[in-house]
Amino acid sequence: MVHGASRLAAVAGIPPLAVGLTVVAYGTGAPELAVSLRAGLDGNSEIAVSNVVGSNIFNVLFILGICAAILPLGVRRQLVRLDVPIMIGVSLLLMLMALDGRLGAGSGAVLLSGLVAYTGWSLRIGRREGVETGAASVLALPASPAATGKAGRVARQALLAAAGLAMLVVGSGWLVDGAVLLARSVGVSDIVIGLTVVAVGTSLPEVATSVVAAFRKEPDIAIGNAVGSNIFNILGIIGISAVVSPGGLTIAPSLLNFDMAVMIAAAIACLPVFFTGYCIARWEGWVFVAAYGAYTAYLLMQATEHDALPVFSATMGYFVLPLLALTFVALSVQKLRKGATRKMC
Repeated sequence: MVHGASRLAAVAGIPPLAVGLTVVAYGTGAPELAVSLRAGLDGNSEIAVSNVVGSNIFNVLFILGICAAILPLGVRRQLVRLDVPIMIGVSLLLMLMALDGRLGAGSGAVLLSGLVAYTGWSLRIGRREGVETGAASVLALPASPAATGKAGRVARQALLAAAGLAMLVVGSGWLVDGAVLLARSVGVSDIVIGLTVVAVGTSLPEVATSVVAAFRKEPDIAIGNAVGSNIFNILGIIGISAVVSPGGLTIAPSLLNFDMAVMIAAAIACLPVFFTGYCIARWEGWVFVAAYGAYTAYLLMQATEHDALPVFSATMGYFVLPLLALTFVALSVQKLRKGATRKMC
């Protein structure tokens, strides 16, 4: 899928970042859409909403983290100035809309309108940038004799992208079905299932796409896929689910009071990380991965009422998280003092 999408960008004159933020991100979001839509129609709002919240946390902390751990990722200015602030903004918007404990059809329509506007804007900006810079993908390979014409190249790469996406969607669906049955057999709540098992399972296409892109030195697709998926998850998946679900979506207090706050904090954490040299360093990637591990451990301890939960919560709340926040703030201040000289990986 990465090969096909990247070469389609080259043929169409659209930079890989724009494709990663839209086409690839929305395509890899298909499992989240299917699960949340089915859950919403079945009246299971807890799975529908927690799937999106958990996926957004996973996309930032684990996917971006593991990609940076593989290879430090260079970050384009557009992400820092526009797309990440949009991701933060729509996350805050979702939390504000959910304060009364429900998302109705009207709220869903507002979110969907935002998705249409963002998609059109991203493709327009990407197309213009591609025309001006002649951007082409690093993944672009020499055209085969059977696809020397533009139409042939487009059809071949579209087929590759579609086939790769289809296999990823089917595989993640199998994982979700099996994992949900396993989790429920040990008595874990639907919210915890949605935040962990379902969220990770439906995010496997994002994992595969971003990791392959990182290995092939396509940071625009790796980062754009994660950021674009988060925007699509909120505006598109929550929007559609709220519109079509009978009576809208009910928001559990635990999601509103804790998990959505973690989602927003993860989104905000991208700004100082991305801004310091416009590069996600390996150590920053490992910090993100460790943060996701700590979040998952907290959820499991809370679900099983583990004896170590009070000590774990106190350690994270009073020591680890403040230390990380001070570190990122210090890096940002240091960068500002040195000036806006761009340093890429």
